[in-house]
Amino acid sequence: MKLRIAVVSSDGENVDLHLGRGKSVYVYDCGDEISFAERRDVEIAEDSKHQGGKVLKACEDCDVLIAVQYGFKSKIKAENQGIKLVMDEGPIDDVLKRYMDHVEFMKKPVL
Repeated sequence: MKLRIAVVSSDGENVDLHLGRGKSVYVYDCGDEISFAERRDVEIAEDSKHQGGKVLKACEDCDVLIAVQYGFKSKIKAENQGIKLVMDEGPIDDVLKRYMDHVEFMKKPVL
C-alpha cells in the first residue's frame, strides 16, 4: 500500500508540534520504502489559535497527517477532506516506521 504522509515538524527531524502550530510540514511517500518528497511552509500567525485548517489545506493531497496533537475542529475538517489525523511524536523516521508497521499489522487477518 502506498501512502502520502505529512508530518508536522519544527526542524525536519522530529514530529514535535501541535497541528495548529505547524509552520513547516514534511511530506513522505511511504510504501515498501519511505522517501522524502518535499517540505511545505505554512503561514501561521504566532498569536492566533485554531490554525489547523491552514496546515490541512497545505496537505490536501496527503492520506495521513501526523502531529503531536490536534483539536476537535481540525479532526472534523480532516475527515471531510479525507485525511487521517494521527497523534505521535519523536524522530520522523521512527514515527513513520511506527505508522507503516501499524498499517501492515491492521492488514493481517484475525485468527
